[in-house]
Amino acid sequence: MPSSSRGSSPAAAEAAGERGLVDRIRRRVPPAPASLIVGIGDDAAVVSPDRGTLQILTTDALVEGVHYDRRFSSPVEIGHKALAVNISDVASMGGAARFALLSLMLPDRTSTDEIDGILDGLLTLAADARIHLAGGNITRSPGPLVLDVTLIGSVRPRKILTRAGGRPGDALYVTGQIGAAAAGLAWLREHPSAAPISGLRGNRPDDPELSECVERYCRPVPRARVGALLGRNRAASACMDLSDGLADAVTQVATSSGTGARIDASSLPLNRGASNWLASRGEDPVIASVAGGDDYELLFAVPRRTASRLSGVAREARGVPLTRIGELTADPAITLARNGRLEPLPAGFVHF
Repeated sequence: MPSSSRGSSPAAAEAAGERGLVDRIRRRVPPAPASLIVGIGDDAAVVSPDRGTLQILTTDALVEGVHYDRRFSSPVEIGHKALAVNISDVASMGGAARFALLSLMLPDRTSTDEIDGILDGLLTLAADARIHLAGGNITRSPGPLVLDVTLIGSVRPRKILTRAGGRPGDALYVTGQIGAAAAGLAWLREHPSAAPISGLRGNRPDDPELSECVERYCRPVPRARVGALLGRNRAASACMDLSDGLADAVTQVATSSGTGARIDASSLPLNRGASNWLASRGEDPVIASVAGGDDYELLFAVPRRTASRLSGVAREARGVPLTRIGELTADPAITLARNGRLEPLPAGFVHF
């Protein structure tokens, strides 16, 4: 990846102007693949779709003060997260991401160092995920800094995953661990030491397990490979990412599928560092981890008839754990089985 230029004044982005900033971004982007016919610099990008595939389109905006806080999130982390949350959406559909569009809404006095940091985070993740930045937009914001990413992916017909494909009796699985991001965000809010404008890392706790939780919040790892494998192998009947928490995802999948759900609290893969820290604060680790957002793991349903295919996914998941946590039910209730009792599953994060 081309190196970025540093040492600008705080108002340098405004002085460069829109065309100067577009040129600055274009110089940072690696050479385009053959399937990108028209890229950065024209009125729109033009791509050649993969033969025999369906296109997946998704977009997510990160708004300062809502989705991140510049007191403890560096520009590198903000750029990484803006792309990661969109990759997670494509993964949950069983597809693979190919092209990204980036829109930047910049407040006055945004520096080119900050823009370079955002690009550092976004383009590094894009290179790892084999995604090409194909275009976007730059405009001035009278308020917060906003990053809006649109992602284009592809998936083969009959291999696309949705929230609505589950049936009663399907087992529910989740990737990785839950609760880490929620604990990391809570710690950061208590220790809002500002990250350097061009810094790669912001404030971190001394405890390595809790530091991992902070890292999981600041730099989420989308489960792109697992999502693509679930679609390709047709192991799952339904899937959703955990952007707004496990509780929200379970509720959305069950509601969309016309079922209920029962989650086994003892089976939940809770992050140990998060659980210990939450418990030390007098919080219930299970409830906080289930309700907390920003984990960007995948929740997916597996019918009995395709359960054998899941072993193939697990073999190719490169160490990402796949944990059975419950099942979809004919009873429409959405519950948490805990200490021999059933209780309502707590609500996940809601935007409004």
